[in-house]
Amino acid sequence: MSNKTIPGFRHVPRTGVIYVMHRAAELGYSADHAAWANLGQGAPETGALPGAPPRIETIHVNPAQHEYGPIMGQLALRQKVADLYNALYRQGKPSQYTYENVSIAGGGRVALTRLAAALGNINMGHFLPDYTAYEELLSVFKAFVPIPILLDPENHYQAPLEHLKKEILGRGLKAMLVSNPCNPTGQLVEGADLAQWVKMARNFRCSLILDEFYSHYIYTAAAAEARLVSAAAYVDDVDSDPVILVDGLTKNWRYPGWRISWTVGPRQVIEAIASAGSFLDGGANNPVQADVMGLLEPPLVRQETAALQRHFRAKRDYALARLRQMGIVVEVEPAGTFYVWANLGQLPPPLNDGMQFFEAGLAEKVITVPGVFFDVNPERRRAYARYDQYCRISFGPDMATLERGLDGIERVICRQQARGRE
Repeated sequence: MSNKTIPGFRHVPRTGVIYVMHRAAELGYSADHAAWANLGQGAPETGALPGAPPRIETIHVNPAQHEYGPIMGQLALRQKVADLYNALYRQGKPSQYTYENVSIAGGGRVALTRLAAALGNINMGHFLPDYTAYEELLSVFKAFVPIPILLDPENHYQAPLEHLKKEILGRGLKAMLVSNPCNPTGQLVEGADLAQWVKMARNFRCSLILDEFYSHYIYTAAAAEARLVSAAAYVDDVDSDPVILVDGLTKNWRYPGWRISWTVGPRQVIEAIASAGSFLDGGANNPVQADVMGLLEPPLVRQETAALQRHFRAKRDYALARLRQMGIVVEVEPAGTFYVWANLGQLPPPLNDGMQFFEAGLAEKVITVPGVFFDVNPERRRAYARYDQYCRISFGPDMATLERGLDGIERVICRQQARGRE
């Protein structure tokens, strides 16, 4: 194949997860290959869970919906999302969400891309480490300047409120993009702390864009109590508070292949991202939107969340115990998500490097994600790369796959330790 570049096109890097999946595919990985354990891709198991509502097995297509759908999504679904947020987080509050506060999109990346395209010429803060796909998202759109905010393990990968205020005031931030709970560290802002974040956004007029795709994977409550976390609970006025929430079926409902997401926020923002959607993507899948409605009944959402948290908490505890037995350091246990942010620094070389650890795992048919991919560095503005001694390990797959994957990692480490004794 020719090495010549095609005129006019730039090199577009793969996101971290796409890179590792492509590399694994080169070595024979496929989703239905029984020998492989995918602990890299950020996907939850999609089958039935004990105590959860039945999974959708059939989809009913209305022939009238073969046509293009509305850019912002079907009105009935938009209102259903608004009703769900009001029921879960805003009971008794005078300001309520309506369909005008909701936009439907074709997955989380599409929703975030719409938001990025609608931002003005501003400074926008983002955390390190954070979701790998943010890097290219923050590079493509030139209207705003991404400003990194470093999170330290000494502070449990949390951003103290006073530090955030200084960042907003000192750097003139007009928006912040944050995943909560955080992918990859699993750290969570909730309760009074989250209320203070919303108050800060309101008082300092800095838009808070919260990726809440893991907001049902919460492990800070008692095991018998289902807890859902959203900044929607602390918004005073849904049309004036600069708080924008992004969620969807991918993680919290465990339907990643449906590619349905929503953005909830002030009407002015919803109108702006609708305009962006009109030229970016043209709207979400139209026929399946009617089938989403039944998933958003508050009692069923609570039932699914309770079952999800019981099941994933058990997998989290199992993964943490196994990894620590192998000598892998977990500086802060995940309070949310289904990821372990693993410090490999105490493993024998070369396994103390995230990329080398990933490559060694492939030999045992195990996929992880090197930590360097979470050093969100748009356009490579910073020369120094962080997190080379880290990796993200997912406990999203079913328990059998998780066990097989951790067994493979243990074999990799034991083999390297044996070589060191020779």
